[in-house]
Amino acid sequence: MTFAAVPNPIPARMKGVNRAEICDVNFVEFVKQWDGPKDMRPAPHEPILEGSGLDAQGFRELFESQLISRHLDLMARVLRVQNKVFYTIGSSGHEGNAMVARATRHTDPAFLHYRSGGFMAERFRKLPAMDPIMDSALSFAASAEDPASGGRHKVWGSKPLWVLPQTSTIASHLPKALGTAIAIEAGRRIGHQLPIPDDSIAICSFGDASANHATAQTAFNAASWTAYQKLPAPVLYVCEDNGIGISVKTPGGWIGESFRNRPDLDYFYADGLDLANGYADVVRAVEHCRRTRRPTFLHLRTTRIMGHAGTDFEIEWRSFEELCAVEATDPLLRSASIALESGLMTKLEILALYEETRQKCFAAAEDADKRPRIETLDEVMRPLAPYTPDKVHAEATRNDYGATREQVFGGEEKLPETLPPRHMAIQINNALHDVMAKYPSTLLFGEDVAQKGGVYTVTKGLHKAFGNRRVFNTLLDETMILGMAQGFANMGMLPIPEIQYLAYLHNAIDQIRGEAASLQFFSNDHFRNPMVVRIAGLGYQRGFGGHFHNDNSITPLRDIPGIVVGCPSRGDDAAMMLRTLTALAKVDGRVTVFLEPIALYMTKDLYEPGDGQWLTHYPPPDQALVLGEERAYNADATDCVIFSYGNGMPMSLRAAREIEKKHGWKVRVVDLRWLVPLNHIAIAKHAGECKRILVVDEGRFSAGIGEGVITAITEAGFGGKPLKRVVGADTYTPLAGAAFLVIPKDEDIVAAAAALH
Repeated sequence: MTFAAVPNPIPARMKGVNRAEICDVNFVEFVKQWDGPKDMRPAPHEPILEGSGLDAQGFRELFESQLISRHLDLMARVLRVQNKVFYTIGSSGHEGNAMVARATRHTDPAFLHYRSGGFMAERFRKLPAMDPIMDSALSFAASAEDPASGGRHKVWGSKPLWVLPQTSTIASHLPKALGTAIAIEAGRRIGHQLPIPDDSIAICSFGDASANHATAQTAFNAASWTAYQKLPAPVLYVCEDNGIGISVKTPGGWIGESFRNRPDLDYFYADGLDLANGYADVVRAVEHCRRTRRPTFLHLRTTRIMGHAGTDFEIEWRSFEELCAVEATDPLLRSASIALESGLMTKLEILALYEETRQKCFAAAEDADKRPRIETLDEVMRPLAPYTPDKVHAEATRNDYGATREQVFGGEEKLPETLPPRHMAIQINNALHDVMAKYPSTLLFGEDVAQKGGVYTVTKGLHKAFGNRRVFNTLLDETMILGMAQGFANMGMLPIPEIQYLAYLHNAIDQIRGEAASLQFFSNDHFRNPMVVRIAGLGYQRGFGGHFHNDNSITPLRDIPGIVVGCPSRGDDAAMMLRTLTALAKVDGRVTVFLEPIALYMTKDLYEPGDGQWLTHYPPPDQALVLGEERAYNADATDCVIFSYGNGMPMSLRAAREIEKKHGWKVRVVDLRWLVPLNHIAIAKHAGECKRILVVDEGRFSAGIGEGVITAITEAGFGGKPLKRVVGADTYTPLAGAAFLVIPKDEDIVAAAAALH
């Protein structure tokens, strides 16, 4: 059977007419005026087209999914102006992605871009009790009953269907899709029980313009890098190529030329505008990915009609003739012609189905508009940062793995709590051994962390103790390190990724800001990606390495909603803090950051060389910190309080002794320990009990931790007390001795105290 070419749609009579209306009219008129050849109606399980791999029943279901997607788009355009719908980026022209949904399983995790209405409508068929129209309408209407996000955003998502909601900046979901594919295989290798079948694949869709983004390119490179080493990475990258990104056209043939011959990224092409001709190619790509466990690139031809969104008036920047030509490629016209020529459906049946689908979409939208919406700040924030303190503390102090501990540490007599005091690097190392012994599904990874043990030996011995499947090196790419962390978390494991230096985080920060930290919020807590991100950072390395090894910019982490950032200054706190961060991840699904001050790793002395007063005993595994809990030195002092953290703590303690000598003041020194969120109540308590206040912040003058501390003090009503801030300058850190010109010193604290008289 061969099909005639789709004739041009009915031309628009006026250039200014709404293009959504034109596409709607085009379809109806196209079907009404159909006068082509027609075959006998095929049986349900007969091929719709020889060699297509798609039978008549399958084609009809795909066509129905396409119509659902289209009418959701049309509904959104109409009801947006009535403030009943709050999102108009549509899927029109991309409805062929329904084929990907049909060819995959509902247990294949899917990371979808916003033009995925067809995919979602078809995936809903995998669980027939679900309603693709009503669920989508609730999302469009920002209803609190939206099962995907609880009304927080219009996202394609579903817990039962394993569609993880995306609100990505351009292409930022690609690394975590690859991470999930890697995690599927890694989980099986370490004996972890996956929440999905072992032969699942990860699906990730994006547009042709997005393929050029640095985040996309790092994901493609990492996929090839993984496959080159013969490591399984069953990710199906679906590039939906419509030839344009908002208003910027992709050069013709660019996607094919760019990806067809890319090493170790297996390329397939399918026509997403033609269900009968495209389906077999989609199936081949899916089956190849599932069978070979290799990263697979599916280049899916699509088009974009009705503009980028409802506010995109294409006629202002695109010729009328070009618009008509694009609208002639509408995949629904092609699907209608296949249905008519094959004899599967009559004109009246198609038009009846079209109008019936329209009515269902509008009825669902009107119903959704009557449902409750989020009305309070508490409702908005409920899934953002769940915290169950009793459960977290119980988990952090749980000590029921004694036999495993003894095996890991080499016997009861070698348990770290039985040994003399040690510096912070050793105590963090001990704590990491403890955590990995406690949680068999914990993985630690990053640059140089395995055989070398990290550039500061903090991970020394972990590779030997737990093997290459749980402790491994990655490629030099922080974006992918954090993407992999999300993938492991998606599969129920507990990742501990290492970012080698704080300065290296900044080019990858969106993997935390836009992806990891937002998942609980935008999925209404249906999905979680718990992790403990270890970052070595801050200054005071005696001028070694300059800025990139002495970065004191904590600001990018401070404004990320929902995360926890802990920064220890001494070894025992570090061990107990790590246990709490791990428990927060395990119990409440939190994204946590363990900021390790490099300059304190090996610090032994506090006041005098050889005094050993900054060495600490290792706390037994039944001891942990409480989130927000500060440590106060000389807690009864009331003449002056110094607030600090990290490297500022030993400086502040030394300065406190000098201040007492000079002024006779009794000085309280408070280690904040927890930088995000700051404990405003504790800060206010100490500030209220003392006559004078110093804030020692090794970060920068602008947007540092000190600003938050002073805000807490002022809002508590203590801003009228004598108060000074000792803080770093707004500059990058230079080499050698010049480094100490831009960050606080002991004498700066003493001088600031003198100014409080």
